[in-house]
Amino acid sequence: MNALPLSRGDLLRALAVVIIWGLNFVVMKVGLQGLSPMLLGALRFAAAGLPFLLFVKRPPLPWRFIAAYGLAQGLGQFGFLFLGLQLGMTAGMASVVMQTQAFFTLLLAAPLLGERARGAQWLGLSVALVGLLLIATAHGEGPGQMTLAGFVLTLGAGFMWAVSNIVVRLANRVADYDPLPFIVWSSVFPILPFAALALWMDGPQSVVRQLTGIGWTAALSVLFLALFATLLAYGLWTRLLKRHPAGRVTPFSLLVPVVGLWSAWMFFGEWPLPQQWLGAVAVLMGLVVNQMGGWWQAVRARRQTGQI
Repeated sequence: MNALPLSRGDLLRALAVVIIWGLNFVVMKVGLQGLSPMLLGALRFAAAGLPFLLFVKRPPLPWRFIAAYGLAQGLGQFGFLFLGLQLGMTAGMASVVMQTQAFFTLLLAAPLLGERARGAQWLGLSVALVGLLLIATAHGEGPGQMTLAGFVLTLGAGFMWAVSNIVVRLANRVADYDPLPFIVWSSVFPILPFAALALWMDGPQSVVRQLTGIGWTAALSVLFLALFATLLAYGLWTRLLKRHPAGRVTPFSLLVPVVGLWSAWMFFGEWPLPQQWLGAVAVLMGLVVNQMGGWWQAVRARRQTGQI
């Protein structure tokens, strides 16, 4: 499948997603100061889905796609990520490690979607993988450091994000649908599993205490995660995945760490170790190789056909 060129509107959508998701990790950390990971997940998707069911028509897709996306992107991705942030993953490094979804997506897209990656994509993602390995080996157990448990859980979150990317592409082959209804209705499916896990892990009394004593910072965090990070950002992300091959879209998320590292430094004073900085630079260089390689191939093709 040949990649369509990204329009100016698509580029603006991608940048909006980058900014929202970059700030997203700081907001999660703030929310987890007043809520447990599973309860935060339940409230996030309840706010993103339940209020809109009466106004948003169900997308013309089989239930299996809606449920699969909701469970993979909702329960899987954010269940792992919230636990990782609680168990010592820093907000800035989480924004970097989550970009493993680009590797997992390319690996899954070939056998499941038949989308073959270009040589530049593999080279760029290989460079970024070296950066992620540098980050992984710089873990520690001290205050403000990334823990190994947090890293592993965040890695699992990146894999589940990739699974949700594949679900979007498969659903797009079944029927044409609008991303917003898809996000709204899929947000319903993680609510009960998150709530059940919160009751099991925290206990009923703790859940009631958290709900009755919720502060304004936690409440605003839930609203940001539901309205901006879920409905708006994932709606834009899903629209991009519907219009372009997964390998063309997912590398843009490698820009999220730029915003994520800056916001984590501004709000929490998190300052990565030198090895982590080196790894983050390698990740971003991987994105440059990926995108510039595709651009250079397009220019060569146009020259060969006499268009330029």
